[in-house]
Amino acid sequence: MTTPLVEMDGDEMTRILWQMIKDELLLPYIDLKTEYYDLGLAHRDETNDQVTVDSANATKKYGVAVKCATITPNGARMDEYHLKEMWKSPNGTIRAILDGTVFRAPILIKGIVPYVKNWTKPITIARHAYGDVYKNAEIKIPGRGKAELVFTAEDGTQTRELIHNFGGEGIIQGIHNTKDSISSFARACFGYAIDTKQDLWFSTKDTISKKYDHTFKDIFQEIYEEEYKEKFENLGIEYFYTLIDDAVARVIRSEGGFIWACKNYDGDVMSDMVATAYGDLSMMTSVLVSPSGVYEYEAAHGTVQRHYYKHLKGEETSTNSIATIFAWTGALRKRGELDRIPQLAAFADKLERACIKTVEDGKMTKSLSLISTCENPVILNSLDFIKAIRETLDRL
Repeated sequence: MTTPLVEMDGDEMTRILWQMIKDELLLPYIDLKTEYYDLGLAHRDETNDQVTVDSANATKKYGVAVKCATITPNGARMDEYHLKEMWKSPNGTIRAILDGTVFRAPILIKGIVPYVKNWTKPITIARHAYGDVYKNAEIKIPGRGKAELVFTAEDGTQTRELIHNFGGEGIIQGIHNTKDSISSFARACFGYAIDTKQDLWFSTKDTISKKYDHTFKDIFQEIYEEEYKEKFENLGIEYFYTLIDDAVARVIRSEGGFIWACKNYDGDVMSDMVATAYGDLSMMTSVLVSPSGVYEYEAAHGTVQRHYYKHLKGEETSTNSIATIFAWTGALRKRGELDRIPQLAAFADKLERACIKTVEDGKMTKSLSLISTCENPVILNSLDFIKAIRETLDRL
């Protein structure tokens, strides 16, 4: 390697797997160069979350990052880790700084049949990574009164919209987005569709949200017509918009093989649904792509808290590490492409093939054995599964 990856370490069981992957599958084979940032919750608290901001800015500098799963704290985590405050989602912070779009796609393996039987090709979820509920402002309403949405322009003029006349207690929430961010989202989706030669679907609920969601729809259509329509037609791929409830019905009936672009919350939910329907959330890749060509790779799943507590008790765990391995391979492949080191990209390809072949040969973790059609799978613990992948990699 000539240029380092930005390495963002994480929390709980995925942090344990992170080190195993480096020790067994990376360091013996490649001259691994990284700029390391500890995004474990304790260190984020120590630095008042500055480490998260620093890691995102380093990603801008170096162009490629790989991230371990991290905890987004709630009330229980506040007590468990004795936090100074309830820090925001590190993923949300990084996405906002990089202004990126998250693309998530399932890892397909023979013997793991999707729950939706007609899905024979992968569905990629393109998730807008800024604003909406993730950048919201909320107020608990204590009693009777009037709630309004107010915008004050630079010259002091105000635009007001009544939200509700409250007759008693309630809640309100303010969400926002920006034209620049929506435009970046649209261009990232159109560009990714062209790169992968796949149809692009986009869905919101503009019939109900006639200004907010309709703005998304209009920006997508305008950018498509002006910048991408001819390229799509030349490739024989299609862009179309539909309401999200109609999109869900179409997706279930489809064979897959397209990109489904969603707003931030919709993409969060639908990527988990798609991943699980293909087999398991631990078999979903995730990459954040910024308009400036910066890439941040991670697994789509969380920190596997339940296995971590077993690990702390000295009990054996059987945790599937494939999505985390694919985060590393995605980053290494991109680094190899950008730095013109074909051997690095080739290594990433072989490591991915080793993961898939190991499972197809009947060696897997417990969660995979429950959804595999393999008649007599060999169920391995977390470390032995990684070692089995290493054996397959050596053969390749």
